[in-house]
Amino acid sequence: MPVKKKTSNSQATDRERPAAPSKATGKPRAAGKTAKDTVAKDTVAIASPALQAVVADALSDMKALEIKVLDVRGLTDIADFMVIASGTSDRHVRSVAQRVVEKSKQAGFRAHGVEGLKDGDWVLIDLNEIIVHVMLPRVREFYGLEKLWDMAATKRAARA
Repeated sequence: MPVKKKTSNSQATDRERPAAPSKATGKPRAAGKTAKDTVAKDTVAIASPALQAVVADALSDMKALEIKVLDVRGLTDIADFMVIASGTSDRHVRSVAQRVVEKSKQAGFRAHGVEGLKDGDWVLIDLNEIIVHVMLPRVREFYGLEKLWDMAATKRAARA
């Protein structure tokens, strides 16, 4: 039970006020935690599997090709997973990317950034925990993101 402090005008301080319920869980927050702290902790714990499912469903709904999920935890701090998929044409790549953004938004996940929609060769979607790359096959082969991240994993394994 927190110690109650009285101010000179006899109003309650922040420590005396009851904790408001968290929007994410509906449970009261612990004293001293802000809504941002609680929601961030809750979403990190539950968002990854749900977000992965949303992204996978959106990609399969739009018939994306060669879908590959890379676990990049420990390799980079920018994301936990990278999803790489191909489209058959620039129009298909744009449509696939737009569907991923729409489905994510419907599920309650906001895309922090979308790059490349205008050209359609390579569209990158930043969903915070997951970065989605939708590319034309020739662009995917040229940049070789799978090899790049696999090489990093190989080097890490060699050091151990």
